Amino acid sequence: MRTASWTESVSVLDRVTAVFDAFGDSDDGLGVSELARRANLPKSTVSRIAADLVVQRFLDRDGDKLYLGVRLFELGQTVEQPRVLRQAAIPVMTELRDMTGQTVHLAVLDGSDVVVVAIMRGAPTATPMVRIGGRFLAHATALGKAILAHSPRDVVERVVGRGLESRTPHTITDPSVLLQNLADIRRLGVATEVEELALGRTCTAAAILGHGGAPVAALSVAGAVEDVLPERVGPSVRAAAATLSRRISSDRAH
Repeated sequence: MRTASWTESVSVLDRVTAVFDAFGDSDDGLGVSELARRANLPKSTVSRIAADLVVQRFLDRDGDKLYLGVRLFELGQTVEQPRVLRQAAIPVMTELRDMTGQTVHLAVLDGSDVVVVAIMRGAPTATPMVRIGGRFLAHATALGKAILAHSPRDVVERVVGRGLESRTPHTITDPSVLLQNLADIRRLGVATEVEELALGRTCTAAAILGHGGAPVAALSVAGAVEDVLPERVGPSVRAAAATLSRRISSDRAH
């Protein structure tokens, strides 16, 4: 939480960043008062910043509600690594979705989180829990654990050092248990989590490896516990990740 002393010394860029950070994954638009409260900035300051951001299309306004604007997403599409990765992944994700009937996610590691960069929706009856750009604790997701299992030791140590926050009673919060889990994932080539991020949900993932075996991203199949059985989807997820790994390595070689 940003403190009062923080608001007295920050730059304009910090204030704009605070406004963007105030938006959550499931917000259905925010008013200026709520934005100011979340950003810990004066309402008058947020009102001025929001007005400028609306003009520049970084925010959209509908009545008294503000939303992240289309220009942010346009800029996001130009980020090279996720864009190229998505282009290579879409055919593989489509095939995996069609094979399993479930939602397929593609994500990259960012600090101690995973960020979803592509989604191929599965069964229409499934309630979407994830959006593109959604951010989740790496240690509480199969996607994150698949990447961490192949990451350098210092990357894993940084994640552990920040604390293993609990999301459900099933989330791994003991560093020694997590490290053993990552060793098992390296051996098996697939990561699973059952209700570690959200109750009633499960996910099976595999890492996408680049040059020298470095993890680039992870691919997963996710859904309701009763619909996604790790032992059934695991081989398909592992094969799809291996296919995408070869495709990425081949593209970079050329």
